[in-house]
Amino acid sequence: MEIRDLTPEDLDDVLDIRKRSFGPLAAGDADRWRQAVFPALGEGRYLGAFDGSRLAGAARLRQFTQWWHGKPQPMAGIQGVTINPEDRGRGMGTRLMRAVVERAAALGDAVSALYPATTPLYRSVGYEHAGAQHNVTLPAEALRQIRPSGQVKLRRMGPGDAAELVSVLHRVHAAARSSGPVAWDEDTWSLWLGIEDDFLYLADDGFVVYRWRGDDILVDNLVAGSGETARALWSMVGSASTIARNVIAPVAPDDPVLWLLRERSREEVKQARWMFRVLDVAAAVERRGYPAYVTCDAVVTVEDPLLGAGTWRLEFAGGSCAATAVSEPGVVLSVNAFSALYAGVPTATLRMSGLMSGDERYDEALDTAFAAKPYMLDSF
Repeated sequence: MEIRDLTPEDLDDVLDIRKRSFGPLAAGDADRWRQAVFPALGEGRYLGAFDGSRLAGAARLRQFTQWWHGKPQPMAGIQGVTINPEDRGRGMGTRLMRAVVERAAALGDAVSALYPATTPLYRSVGYEHAGAQHNVTLPAEALRQIRPSGQVKLRRMGPGDAAELVSVLHRVHAAARSSGPVAWDEDTWSLWLGIEDDFLYLADDGFVVYRWRGDDILVDNLVAGSGETARALWSMVGSASTIARNVIAPVAPDDPVLWLLRERSREEVKQARWMFRVLDVAAAVERRGYPAYVTCDAVVTVEDPLLGAGTWRLEFAGGSCAATAVSEPGVVLSVNAFSALYAGVPTATLRMSGLMSGDERYDEALDTAFAAKPYMLDSF
């Protein structure tokens, strides 16, 4: 088996594998998919596994921005990992994912995330469960009862508003000290903002993208940087309550909308779990944000069979972290465990799971520095 970069001539075969793995795409969706993936071909972000000249599997590395405690950094989002049915069970998926991890690191991404169809494959190459997309079902009438101030001006948006939308995301997630949310690049947002059946509205510090799905409204994204904008956007979505029964939306675990509702006793929440991997320990911790009041240090050894082990002293101060290579004993973690710790999984959980060992005196410092409630609004 050979793993190499895909070319435009391979896209028909990739679509065939996608159809056999995920089901067929509508003609319009297939055209949009081609537009979306074409730039990745020239950037080394679409890999194929070949059995001779025949494409047997593929995986794409998407360019995202991801926020950790309000600080953005580049992130490799792994999508479209597919293997032909007749080629499964031969270890191709593992070999392909090893190449994907190595390519993501070579491209300079310090972290990576994916939505798994199966856990064991991705754990075997260093990914660990970190967060979720929380999809809540709310009665449309309950949202209609949220009273806006009337001071927020909303306007329709389209492909030309991609840059402003990305700017809003940066401002809102930085101010909220968000952990986990991602943003597509401007070109991808321009593509999504051109979908005819979506309803798109923009405010100075927020936006919403939603559509009808049968008798319900499906929200793709709703981001607000102030209470006034949150009320304006949610009440507008709920204004269709004379027709729509429910609104289904991805939200943060502590999204303000859950406190804006007049009645709140029971909620239907479905989680789509995502996994996370640190690719470069020093770069990842230096690119992350932390509570400004935290001043501490810890020594960690991270064992990574794909990208190499190392020991670092992490020094936290003023909302930043510096990593220095050292040779002294400290906490010992697999790369899976360190990735989970980075995403806020407590040290006690990691120790009880057998993923972490070594000096316990650093546990409280690590828990305090890496504390987070990671979530995503987008799936990919």
